[in-house]
Amino acid sequence: MTPQTVADLLEPLTEVDSSGIWFEGEFVSWRAHLAQARHWATALRAELDPDRPPHVAVLLDNVVEFSVLLCAAAVDGLVLVGLNTTRRGAALARDIATADCGVVLTSPETAHLLDDSEIGSETTVIDITSSDWAARLRAAATRPARPRPRPEITPEQLMMLIFTSGTSGEPKAVCCDHRKFAAAGAMLAQRFGLDDTDVVYLSMPMFHSNAIIAGWSVAVAAGASMALRRTFSARGFLTDVRRYGVTYANYVGKPLSYVLATPGEPDDADTTLRIVYGNEASAHDIVAFAQRFGVTVVDGFGSTEGGVAITRTPDTPPEALGPLVQPNAVIDPETGERCPTAIFDADGSLVNASAAIGEIVNSAGAGLFTGYYRNPDAEAERMRGGRYHTGDLGYVDAAGYVYFAGRLGDWVRVDGENLATGPIERILLRHDEIRLAAVYGIGADVGDEIVASVVGDVGADDLTGFLAAQTDLGPKQWPAHVCLVEELPRTATFKVLKRELAGKALVPTFSLDRATRTYRPARQLGT
Repeated sequence: MTPQTVADLLEPLTEVDSSGIWFEGEFVSWRAHLAQARHWATALRAELDPDRPPHVAVLLDNVVEFSVLLCAAAVDGLVLVGLNTTRRGAALARDIATADCGVVLTSPETAHLLDDSEIGSETTVIDITSSDWAARLRAAATRPARPRPRPEITPEQLMMLIFTSGTSGEPKAVCCDHRKFAAAGAMLAQRFGLDDTDVVYLSMPMFHSNAIIAGWSVAVAAGASMALRRTFSARGFLTDVRRYGVTYANYVGKPLSYVLATPGEPDDADTTLRIVYGNEASAHDIVAFAQRFGVTVVDGFGSTEGGVAITRTPDTPPEALGPLVQPNAVIDPETGERCPTAIFDADGSLVNASAAIGEIVNSAGAGLFTGYYRNPDAEAERMRGGRYHTGDLGYVDAAGYVYFAGRLGDWVRVDGENLATGPIERILLRHDEIRLAAVYGIGADVGDEIVASVVGDVGADDLTGFLAAQTDLGPKQWPAHVCLVEELPRTATFKVLKRELAGKALVPTFSLDRATRTYRPARQLGT
């Protein structure tokens, strides 16, 4: 029987000493870890107002205590609120108030993030390394012996509030129940054949759903050990894999690209690592990472909300997300009707893009989406028409595979035609010297001009020749301007902030001479 709650997953680990958590060279067994979790849960209950929601905010890096608090929430009915460590001041205060946090836990590394924050008097801020917290823990340990009975935990019970990345507006607090974490952890552990001899590497930020669903819950479900990294490091990745004997790692966004950018060594594939699982990696990076490190890379499609999940199959084309399986569908955002199948010409160009590209939805309802906390308007917008709307664009080929085409806001209008940016980004990333690419539109006299900001080493002539050889790049899809940059602005979960790029003054490296369809250094245009 599949465990229905995270408490069910943790129960078999209460007496386990052979596996546990690694952090900065130190090891603690699951037995000791869970004992600490129960102790901390008791101390936290004493700090919480029983008439308010039992919401405990965590403003921490990936440290052992974050996992302790996850376990405490799982077994004691607390609700953990993951606070984004890239937010500051008033933005953090907003998140804390939105989530009704009774306690905020910080550390010396993160406490300064609350500077200039106006935290309400109903919220207590505690540094987990302070003498104050140590005293509260001592008090919890000396309370009367009659233990409070363990609350009954149900699959529908709220366990965590996780804020969205905020790439399309203010972050929203997604309600995550026990079922969401328990089902995903058990499924992935079984899918990849993980057990108590494995080591799960967790370097993605634990305030985000990817780390909990595709990392922490997987280790718990497998009874595996877990190696925590305070923050992601491309250069530290392989060192950690070897140090801890890592067999499984998760990612979200662009980390594979950052690791691939580090200098290669002949023995890169000589490790214990077997499986790397995540989402939003490029087709190029998936193949290159698998070859360089001798591992299986599995990339899926999903979101914090959990309304739609698309899983790659072994026969999925490299640039596709996977097969589009009912009740998932691609619909016209304006009419709500299903989009027609994508049609390609002999060169592989999508010839009916305006009709075939639409929004990816769950046509049957919410899926695993259980709502936004205290945000009924955003919840209603997400579920309009009884469908779960991802806000992601895609198109489906004749074989039934769906391809990502960007976000709803990623349309650009060129010569009266709507173009999605996702296919253009995928083409740019085929270039061996381009590691990252973001394509967006800036307003022109009529419609938009396409701009590509890329991280890589490429010249004007090289780029011209490369794009000319891409038979599936339509003439209107050529970027009017290309900006070579050192890095792209991103969220803590490695998603590119295109609105920040589009809001900056344009300083192109190359611009397109439309008459000759060649790129020239921008200063040479018109000379």
